[in-house]
Amino acid sequence: MMALGTMNIAGSMTSCYVATGSFSRSAVNYMAGCNTPMSNIVMACVVLLTLELITPLFKYTPNAILASIIICAVIGLIDIDAVILLWKIDKFDFIACMGAFFGVIFDSVEIGLLIAVSLSLSKILLQVTRPRIALLGKLPKIPIFRNILQYPGAKKIAGVLMVRVDSSIYFSNANYVKERILRWLADETEKLEDQSLPIKVVVVDMSPVSDIDTSGIHALEGLHSHLHKKEIALALANPGPVIMEKLLASNFDKLIEEDNIFLSVNEAIKIYAPDAVLDP
Repeated sequence: MMALGTMNIAGSMTSCYVATGSFSRSAVNYMAGCNTPMSNIVMACVVLLTLELITPLFKYTPNAILASIIICAVIGLIDIDAVILLWKIDKFDFIACMGAFFGVIFDSVEIGLLIAVSLSLSKILLQVTRPRIALLGKLPKIPIFRNILQYPGAKKIAGVLMVRVDSSIYFSNANYVKERILRWLADETEKLEDQSLPIKVVVVDMSPVSDIDTSGIHALEGLHSHLHKKEIALALANPGPVIMEKLLASNFDKLIEEDNIFLSVNEAIKIYAPDAVLDP
């Protein structure tokens, strides 16, 4: 298939007719153990002899028999282990695989490809519009902060809500990021047994964020405005150079004050929760 594609790309520059080959015949060659293009010459000779001499003998062969020959040749191309691996690794990839398979079986190759491509695009759009956001906690004895779902030993720090955005912030997911952080803030506030230690700062780890657009900055401004009304500070940790350049251009650094942009989550915690033991 790569050879055919390369050939057609090169041929398109010289007005060549688009060429293709029989994939079912390739499957037959593969199942027969063919290793070199010489098999095509042998096959061509056999086909010529069949058409000239043996065709009358095949005149009354049922279509079911012909179909069984193709099925026997193609059945070996179905990789059950690969399908099981898809199910274990990513359920969405498994669904796309099954969609393509049944689309080809019950309709055509074009429909199967259309289903697979549509499902794959839906997966990409879902990941873009609903990025992963992690609630962070501090690992015991070391100043490192990780996802509390991945590391059950990570502990929250009183008075601080620490989150990490694991994606770029664009117009497609900006509101979701803001609403998700505010929802976590509301949930954590309800869980507080000691109301004398309310959350006083939200620290957003920006290290995985590779880019941000105007809508993303507006979402951060809206987040800051909402927190400011509740007398809660907003701190950004480790924004990249591209992020910092856009934040400076939009004067967002002045909105939250430059002192609220830190090199790391650890530095932010040292300012807002100095009583926490952060050093080994």
